[in-house]
Amino acid sequence: MALKNLSQPEYQPEPAPPQGSLPGLFAMVHSFLGLVQPNAFPDDLLRNLIQQQTWTAENAAYKEVLLYEIGFLVCAAIGLLFIILVPLVGLCFCCCRCCGNCGGTMYQKQSRRTGCRRRALFASVLLVTVLILAGNICAFISNSRISHAVSGSFGTFNTTLDNLRIFVSTIPQQVDFVIGTSDVPVNRANRSLQDIGPILGGRIVSELGEKAYGALGSATQLLDVTEQVRSELHAVNSSHQRLQQLQGELSRNLSQLQERINRTVQDCGRPCSDVSVSSLAPAANFSMVPDVSSYLELLSNLSSANLNATLQQANETLNETPRKVEEQSRQVVSDAQSQLGEVRRKIGAVRNDIPVLDTLGNITTKLDSLGGQAASYEPKVATYDGYRWIVGICLCCLVLLIVLCNVLGLALGAIGLQPTALPIERGCLSNSGGNFFMVGVGFSFLYSWLLMLLVLVTFLLGGNTQTLVCRPWHDRELLQFLETSGLMAHFNLSEMLGLKGGTVTLSGVYNDCQHDQPLWSALQLGQAVPLDDLLNISQYTSDIAAAFERLNISLAPITFLSPRQKQLLRDVAASGLQPNFTSALQELERNVTQGDLLALAAQLEKLANATDNRTRLELLDEAVALRQISAEIEARFPPEMQTLNRSIQTLQATTPPVPGLVNDTLQRMEDTQTFLDTRAAEIIRNESQAFLQTLISYFDSYVAWANRTLTEEVGRCRPAAKSVDVAATIVCNYVVDSLNGFWFSLGWCTIFLLPSIILAVRLAKFYRRMKITDIYEGDREAMEMSDGEAMEMSSTVTLFKIPRAEVKK
Repeated sequence: MALKNLSQPEYQPEPAPPQGSLPGLFAMVHSFLGLVQPNAFPDDLLRNLIQQQTWTAENAAYKEVLLYEIGFLVCAAIGLLFIILVPLVGLCFCCCRCCGNCGGTMYQKQSRRTGCRRRALFASVLLVTVLILAGNICAFISNSRISHAVSGSFGTFNTTLDNLRIFVSTIPQQVDFVIGTSDVPVNRANRSLQDIGPILGGRIVSELGEKAYGALGSATQLLDVTEQVRSELHAVNSSHQRLQQLQGELSRNLSQLQERINRTVQDCGRPCSDVSVSSLAPAANFSMVPDVSSYLELLSNLSSANLNATLQQANETLNETPRKVEEQSRQVVSDAQSQLGEVRRKIGAVRNDIPVLDTLGNITTKLDSLGGQAASYEPKVATYDGYRWIVGICLCCLVLLIVLCNVLGLALGAIGLQPTALPIERGCLSNSGGNFFMVGVGFSFLYSWLLMLLVLVTFLLGGNTQTLVCRPWHDRELLQFLETSGLMAHFNLSEMLGLKGGTVTLSGVYNDCQHDQPLWSALQLGQAVPLDDLLNISQYTSDIAAAFERLNISLAPITFLSPRQKQLLRDVAASGLQPNFTSALQELERNVTQGDLLALAAQLEKLANATDNRTRLELLDEAVALRQISAEIEARFPPEMQTLNRSIQTLQATTPPVPGLVNDTLQRMEDTQTFLDTRAAEIIRNESQAFLQTLISYFDSYVAWANRTLTEEVGRCRPAAKSVDVAATIVCNYVVDSLNGFWFSLGWCTIFLLPSIILAVRLAKFYRRMKITDIYEGDREAMEMSDGEAMEMSSTVTLFKIPRAEVKK
């Protein structure tokens, strides 16, 4: 009995990671967070906090939290110092510059190493600017990646919900398929019961007929042989009689003709003295053919006993067995079919005893509700994410503005600077380059604290999310934490699924579903659902077996041969059927007459030509008579002799094995009759049990298939584990990684703004136009010849002015 395999549903493809990924950046972020927070997942601490144990009563909880967050607190302290000190330092720096200090004096001392210092500062500012630009590019990409992650999360979420709906809705369908497949063995058994006559009767006929049909075939073959022998014996008898009749006629004719020739020869006298008529006599003696009347009588009696009718009756009795079985088993079939209906109802009730199926409907409703809620929040999230994207772009543009100032300062300063020109005579391009550096410094002081404030807030949010959620999620510690006994009130996965007394855990279900295990093993349904008891249909199969115990099939008595027919066969065997045809065959080989009639006729014709007219006519008449007798012999004797010879040859080839064949057939008939009389009831009983076992095997095969399918195929839950993985991908890989990449990139840029400020201020003095010179005009040529080395001037009058704020020119 072939049962169809359970088909698995087709799910939508898993979401692909967003474009523009920065694995190197995220690896750096994870490494940095690993240094900041190397501690293990604080399951005990979080459990106490969630359960509100000792939180308000003891300070130890505060200390434990602060100790766990020590790395974030240190980074937060550094960030706060940066936020406070950088604006203060910038304010002091501006005041000092306005007072002419901190490089505010428009005077640059020239020395032999001035060019080397300028080039070193140029390379340093260029390197720092490149590093800031790289961080800014990463910030742009991370900012866009957050938007892509947010916009793609809803599509991924909907796809995941669709896969979960397919998974949840498929489970009842698969269970219904398994239960509905019970129609296959029930219908197969019902058809077998309806065809019990041809099936069971055919089996009985096959077992009985193995010997019965062999005996009947042997008897039929024997009858064919005896009929052939009877026919040949009859032919021998007929040919013998006709030959004897012909031989009598021939003897009379030859005797009369012999007397006539003798008289004619005597009348003829001496010319005919050489004529001899002694050969005018029959040569073959057909009376030597043995009499077969006794054999023919035995075979005729056997033929008249009508053995064919007896054998045909036995054959028909065997062939009537299926109809007999069908007639005698109607009540048993009716009882068994009623039990098949009970089997169908028993298997159909299995669905009501699987509690998970009722819970799945609630899950589908919750998934639909969750999908509706997500769809309602999507426009708001998209709007707020648009605002966030704009803010992120603006912040990145602020950093880009500082980078642009440094780039313009480097470009204009390098292009416009003339190393041989005096600081007070520097060109407009060079002076503009220096001014761009100072503009960049000003922007850095203005915006760096704001950038650090944003970096600090997003660092605390994204960093803690990574260490408290994403990292333990990937390490599977979060599931173990969530399923900790007593953590969440009234949370019991077994009870939620309707599995009373079960010990199902989230981590166990997740691990099993990752390996695409069926729900039966993932949810440990074997502890709550006694599947063997639910599929136990032995009660009904026992009732079917009891019904077959009442089955009483009796066949009509089969008689192969009557006593008279057996005796006739024994008589035939005792006779041997072997008459002695040796002498007959020898006689058949001899000529019909002793002499040659045609030669004698020719001799008489020759004598007639040599004698007178009276004798001549008589000789001619006698010669004609001889020729006529010879023609009659040729026309009548050879066919009969050939027929007799052929019949004798056939009898000699056929009759020798007949006695043995008769004895063998009689023995087989007696053995078959004994076999039917002693073993027929046992064969009927055994075949009835075999038929019953075939019926029960249908249900045994189905129960084994249903058990295996329910426990190994139904509800392969990889989509459930994939849903958890997709949630982790959306939250951690999409959003949190992008957020962490954004603050890390901005923090990178903000940190490098400090060396950028210092180096830009130092480098700006090499490009800006100074107001005070440190060499005499007359020694200008000497300075050029001595590679820029000159005598330092005395301070001008302006150096001794009271410091006051003034606008730079």
